[in-house]
Amino acid sequence: MKNSKLKTVAFVFSLTLVLSNTGCEKKAQEEVFATDSEYKGVIGKTLADSKEWWPERAHAREGAPNVLLFLIDDAGYGTASAFGGLMETPTLDSLANNGLRYTNFHSTAVCSPTRAALLTGRNHHSVHMGYLNYSSLGFPGYDAVMPGDKATIAEILHENHYNTYAVGKYHLAPLHEITAAGPFDRWPTGRGFDHFYGWQLGHTDQYHPNLYEDTKVINIEPNTKHVTTLLADKAIEYIANQKSIAPQNPFFLYFATGAIHSPHQVDKKWSDMYKGKFDKGWDWYRAEVFARQKKLGVIPADAVLPERDPTVKAWDSLTVEERKVYARFMEVYAGFMTHADYEFGRIVNYLKQTGQLENTIIITSIGDNGSSHSPRNGYYNAQIKSLEVDKQVPELAKHLDEFGTEHSDMDAPSGWTQATNTPFRLWKQDANSEGGTHQPLIVFYPKGIKDKGGIRNQYGHVIDITPTIIELTGSTIPDVIKGYKQKPIEGTSLAYSINEAAAPSKHTVQYYELRGKRAIYQDGWKASVFHETGTDFKDDVWELYHIEEDFNERINLAAKNPEKLKELQAVFDQEAKKYNVYPLIDNSQVPGSAGRGRSVFGKSDKIVLYPGVEQFMTYSGPQFQSQSFSITAEVDLKNKNEQGVLFSAGDEFDGLSLYIKDGKFQVAHNTGSVVRYLQSDKPLPSGKAKLTFELNYIKPPKIKPTDNRDVYRVDVPGGTESIYINGVKVGERAILASEGKYIANYKDGVDVGQDTNSPVTEHYKSPFKFTGSLEKIIIEYK
Repeated sequence: MKNSKLKTVAFVFSLTLVLSNTGCEKKAQEEVFATDSEYKGVIGKTLADSKEWWPERAHAREGAPNVLLFLIDDAGYGTASAFGGLMETPTLDSLANNGLRYTNFHSTAVCSPTRAALLTGRNHHSVHMGYLNYSSLGFPGYDAVMPGDKATIAEILHENHYNTYAVGKYHLAPLHEITAAGPFDRWPTGRGFDHFYGWQLGHTDQYHPNLYEDTKVINIEPNTKHVTTLLADKAIEYIANQKSIAPQNPFFLYFATGAIHSPHQVDKKWSDMYKGKFDKGWDWYRAEVFARQKKLGVIPADAVLPERDPTVKAWDSLTVEERKVYARFMEVYAGFMTHADYEFGRIVNYLKQTGQLENTIIITSIGDNGSSHSPRNGYYNAQIKSLEVDKQVPELAKHLDEFGTEHSDMDAPSGWTQATNTPFRLWKQDANSEGGTHQPLIVFYPKGIKDKGGIRNQYGHVIDITPTIIELTGSTIPDVIKGYKQKPIEGTSLAYSINEAAAPSKHTVQYYELRGKRAIYQDGWKASVFHETGTDFKDDVWELYHIEEDFNERINLAAKNPEKLKELQAVFDQEAKKYNVYPLIDNSQVPGSAGRGRSVFGKSDKIVLYPGVEQFMTYSGPQFQSQSFSITAEVDLKNKNEQGVLFSAGDEFDGLSLYIKDGKFQVAHNTGSVVRYLQSDKPLPSGKAKLTFELNYIKPPKIKPTDNRDVYRVDVPGGTESIYINGVKVGERAILASEGKYIANYKDGVDVGQDTNSPVTEHYKSPFKFTGSLEKIIIEYK
């Protein structure tokens, strides 16, 4: 293109010379120098002969509204007070009372798939996110590589001259691309967002989060702020910048909190608000919330509460100690939600203070799935979880003062998470059920909603949000975005229902599938399968519910109406073929929770890391799962005072750290239940040295669990851990199989030359940077 423009200039200049030589100089002086066919100015030989021209700057259509999309994590239908729950959410209450409550809205039942569907307006398998971004498989519906021909709402709004921001949990980039080397095409900034501030995996520590800004790892330590506060601060900063610099354009802000996904951590100010308020227990909670939901009109007046799940004990049957411990879990859980509502309220109040609120669409999905199916006794840390079930509660009781602090890694007991799914059965990841997929939705738009405080019962799904935003903002979808010819949106805009309460549902067919659990909805009927992991799909038993009359799936009609069941099964098959659902896959076919093959290093036998490399998120970096390996630090030691971390993976809840302290080479292996140490029995030499940690793993015997998956005993000998200085063994210990199964398998990250965020061991404080000369880290798998 540049060469063609130069040729155009050269041609016009030559023509001028020819005209001058033939006595037509006057006419030649009137010629202009064309540099671009779109240029509308005049370019002469001098400024006096020329005329400037600037293309008009593109703007959004006049009056286009701002859009704020708020997604809460892991929240069931009965959590927030806005929909009858007992977790106080005054901000959401206000938005709902001045907007609309949608009572028949649905997710996919888990994190990444819901987010992919929400942001693209397409089904999760259709955009290759059949399960989590770190559990990908080599099939079109499951590879986690979201295609460019199905643009995100951020990309679409960006084309319509919106400024776009993503704050909080993203959880959509392919695992092998979440590194400092990219590629960044499928990061938020590559999928239409001007800026991103948040994390890439499913959850993070609330006080020591793993954060990115745009595409860079940022280290905020020492940090004292809750991550939700940091997110709200950043969101307000983005809005302030945008409205100060480009007020003529609207913004799109995607605000996705880590709350109320585990770990449940929040300042005591918030959890103590609920002191004693849940002492009546989860059975009382379910009944109380159910009554409130009827009063609000967000469930049918003739609804019947399903029986308590058989895996959950009656509250009255619990011991005094169990009730005390479980009640405190719930106080933290509720405080976590109320704090998230408060921080979101700061954003809403900022919009009001700056005169933006009246022209802002706020859409809130309370949950990307139902509340989680957590352990019976809840979760505090791996050490207590490793105990026999009947010994856990007495140990938990010793830590009540630490519940919800930065030193806890909490999730509420399943009795409470089931209660917060009221009025439905089952939990998160149960894609066959309303309990896993039925979410409260709030739409607030002062300029567009007449029926403030209204209830809407039309069927909706997360794929409907993108088309709703497109219609309400008056945006258009270009035929081509970033060189990709766009494929059709698969969702249905809900805009038709905003001012027509009685309008019939336009979204009439929707499939659900997650790890073999699946369902099909059509015109008020639903057929579903609760697939047991590890069993043959041909043995699955289908159920049938008339959702229009039995909204919470109490009465299975499969035996009474086999023809309707057969009809719906055929519809599921049709939708599954259309949207990349096949092949059906459950967890029994997936090797490990993330697997070495999915990280950027694949199944390399050798990895070399150099000092200065950015922190890896644990799953995107080197993996240490049920195999033998060694880690060697090549150093050049100048004096005896040099110290610090050579290599670390994980945090105070589980991890591995190689470090030098007190003149000794040391290793801390935090198993989650206890920190085990190795320390060299010889002093370190001066000069160049190779310091090696070696884990020799012995695979334990297989046991057969109830769901037929391959599971191995972990309470048996699992090999040895040894340390070496220049090839000479200077320490060794035996390990259990459980200690080698997963090392730092999720939270925090992998660091070279330091241990950022939360430390693996109490023997040092983060980041404990190595003060000597570290040349490289070599990881070898055996």
